[in-house]
Amino acid sequence: MFSFQDIYHIGIRVPNLEKAMDEMGSSLSITWAEPVHTEAQSIWTPSEGQQKLPLKFVYSCEGPQHLELLEGPANSVWDGREDSGVHHVGVWVDNVTSETERFLKDGWTLLAASSSPEEGYGGYTYVAPPSGTIVELVSRKMLPRFEKWWAGGSLTK
Repeated sequence: MFSFQDIYHIGIRVPNLEKAMDEMGSSLSITWAEPVHTEAQSIWTPSEGQQKLPLKFVYSCEGPQHLELLEGPANSVWDGREDSGVHHVGVWVDNVTSETERFLKDGWTLLAASSSPEEGYGGYTYVAPPSGTIVELVSRKMLPRFEKWWAGGSLTK
């Protein structure tokens, strides 16, 4: 079940990841994990289906509330070129499929997922109520990888 105590990050779309890291890091007295630059981030959207998109992202090392900066391609859910700023809150959930379905039954909209609904949505979904606030539901199974990353390791190795 969704719990506000499991909110662990605020996702911020930016037009330039490195510049945003420089601007925010010293001003907010935070350090950054190793930035991730991928050419093939898996994402499914209702309008485009399954895709592999380039994405740059990073998290602050300090927590328990982390900042996530995202630089994505034009016209993607991660595009911060024209609409930068706070995009979503991220929350750990035990079961992405059941939590996503619960939100959808409550009238929320599925904006994106790592896999299609037929495949159980994968490790994350972005859902939004009619008011527009986006919540990213993230599988708690990924927490050990993130903790290693925040402590100075690599998220992808």
